[in-house]
Amino acid sequence: MQAQREKRPVVNRPLRIGIAGLGTVGAALIRILETDGKAIASKLGREVVVSAVSARSRSRDRGVDISGFDWFDDPVALAKSPDVDLFVELIGGEDGPAFAAVSAALERGCPVVTANKALLARHGVKLAQIAEKGDAQLSFEAAVAGGIPVIKTLREGLGSASITRVYGIMNGTCNYILTRMGNEGISFDTGLKDAQDLGYAEADPSFDIDGYDAAHKLAILTSLCFETEIATDQVFVEGISRITQADIKVAADLGFKIKLLGIGRRTPDGIEQRVHPTLVRKTSAIAGVDGVLNAVALETNHVQELMLAGPGAGGDASAASVLSDILDIARGARVPPLGVPSSALLPYTRAPMRVHEGGYYIRLNARDVPGALAAIATRMGESNISLESVIQRPDLRAVSPEAEAESTRTVVLITHDTIESAVREALAKIAEDGFIVDEPQLIRIEEF
Repeated sequence: MQAQREKRPVVNRPLRIGIAGLGTVGAALIRILETDGKAIASKLGREVVVSAVSARSRSRDRGVDISGFDWFDDPVALAKSPDVDLFVELIGGEDGPAFAAVSAALERGCPVVTANKALLARHGVKLAQIAEKGDAQLSFEAAVAGGIPVIKTLREGLGSASITRVYGIMNGTCNYILTRMGNEGISFDTGLKDAQDLGYAEADPSFDIDGYDAAHKLAILTSLCFETEIATDQVFVEGISRITQADIKVAADLGFKIKLLGIGRRTPDGIEQRVHPTLVRKTSAIAGVDGVLNAVALETNHVQELMLAGPGAGGDASAASVLSDILDIARGARVPPLGVPSSALLPYTRAPMRVHEGGYYIRLNARDVPGALAAIATRMGESNISLESVIQRPDLRAVSPEAEAESTRTVVLITHDTIESAVREALAKIAEDGFIVDEPQLIRIEEF
């Protein structure tokens, strides 16, 4: 059987692809096509060849030979070229040339593969409409969680299963920093610098550490999971820059790890989308996903929970996902870009974040005076918040004796399930009482 497959002749003319953007992913895609070209042709019955490329610089050394490809200074002109059968967009950015080029390709009926999460998060519904009108495929596996095939799973792999919750680690930079903080006791700043030195974080890391990269990915997943319009501006977002070793150590003592999670959930009040640091039990599967790895979990009515984990970024992983989309299109796969026709997408209805219910970790820096702890507990009780545990420790903040004029203690409260508005109300009253200094740390607890 193996020998017969190897001898199968290649039929049909080659699939000619044009690549706009020759950064890490674009160069890796060209390299993979060169290395695996014969195997790909044998499986498909036709060759997949790069016919044309476009990038900012023609002379830059990318580690691959592009001299044999037609060159386009303008990616839109490349997208419109009749000599390109499939357009691959790896430029990046939510507007500008990326949006113009993808739109131009789809309008002429040319299939598009993109790894651009920002583009899809902002214009995904509009691009889906253009694709459907032009009878063109739009695929974007590499846009969410790199090498993890979560988009294909959602669009094709779950049958009639209804998804109730999607959650996961959707940013490798943040996961790397939090893992290092937990395993080695380093500070957030040290973890961030190391991530930058290793190329995991940009010189300006705010898009990652403030949670917006994960929010873009979550918005795309939420649309696919719940058949709603993409609503990136409706995601509640908190980053990880306020996480300290005090939080890491106390969480560990209580049997938790801290992860930056993206969570989408269907509720009676609408769809909940949130990205924030989260306490997860060390025994949970998501807690074991460390370093730069990503993971996405789907809770459904048929398969209960399905978790996909793997590299969330990097040239080879993302290029492999781009290639997977190319091969699906070459085989003639026909799938609506967002899982259902764009006309069937429901308007997005946001569930109020303050009605979110669950357990909470609250860290307060309380003045070391008589009655402080009793006053804090009283305010919690007045807001109908039941406390699972109360922990007092010496001040865990990283401050020098000269910087701290008064004696304080760290108080950590773990609540039973309650609503967020009640927690916020209680913390506001505690602050008014004058028993705490600095802003309280609030981290949600999720049970998986």
